[in-house]
Amino acid sequence: MLVSPPWSLLALLSLRGAAVMEPPPGARCEDVQRIELALEPTAADREICVSPGLTTSLRFDAPALVDLQDEVHFEAVVRNPQLLTLMPPPEMSAGERLRLTVRFGGEPASSGTTLMLVGHSGQATHHVEVSRDERTRESLRQELLQERARTAQLREALARTQALLDQSGGLRSLIASGTMGSNGVHAQMLKVELIGPQEGGLSWVSGNSYRGNTSVAAEVWLRNSGPEPWRVAGGSLVDARGVEMKGLKFRQDEPVASEKPKPVIVEVDASYAQARGELTLTLWDEAGRTITFPKVTFP
Repeated sequence: MLVSPPWSLLALLSLRGAAVMEPPPGARCEDVQRIELALEPTAADREICVSPGLTTSLRFDAPALVDLQDEVHFEAVVRNPQLLTLMPPPEMSAGERLRLTVRFGGEPASSGTTLMLVGHSGQATHHVEVSRDERTRESLRQELLQERARTAQLREALARTQALLDQSGGLRSLIASGTMGSNGVHAQMLKVELIGPQEGGLSWVSGNSYRGNTSVAAEVWLRNSGPEPWRVAGGSLVDARGVEMKGLKFRQDEPVASEKPKPVIVEVDASYAQARGELTLTLWDEAGRTITFPKVTFP
């Protein structure tokens, strides 16, 4: 029997440049792996599982130059500026390690980041996302200053909005908005004649109409005898000549969901000369269930 001298074993190992170490018992390879170079990961975070007969693809977030240790023995190597697909040497054993050096465009030739290909038996990581952060500390500092300035502006806007909300409500809002003038807001009861329940079980209960300096509004109370709740989604207000008033706005705090009456408020911009005589108000929900109020008048 021939016994190889110790120096011949060392020479064999040096062909691959790294010692062969078995992977930890039970070690598993992730199917997809993400490596963020800017996070200064540990050596273990930069290890990539490979296996003879299985392909592993590395995608870089910028064009990169890649140097593979012992590339001549790889079964397959396909390169693109931002993609590397490889199949390791057929004789690569479990625990064997090969260096993969990455240098991104614009970096000096002496620089580079080392990833380690670690041999496994019958399992490999199929896809690896490699990203780096090119931004300088000054760039990050500028972004931080911009975010702080934006946050300060938002806080000021929030404070102004909160101050307006604290001052709003009641007669204060009516006076400040000019809706109510020296003659106040005029109101009257609506006298609407509906014959029986409308579409979807809706029925009229009562209502009032209002006129301010710049708009008219109507509050109608509805009852719902149908099985489905009703919430206003649209409507129209048409005068006796068939002209529709544009910009109708709505407010409904709760859906009309039972026999208990609930109000719906509608409003439209109008001068004192507008919205005169008998108008027709029509309201509908998302399902198209409609209720129409004829002969609606405003003060």
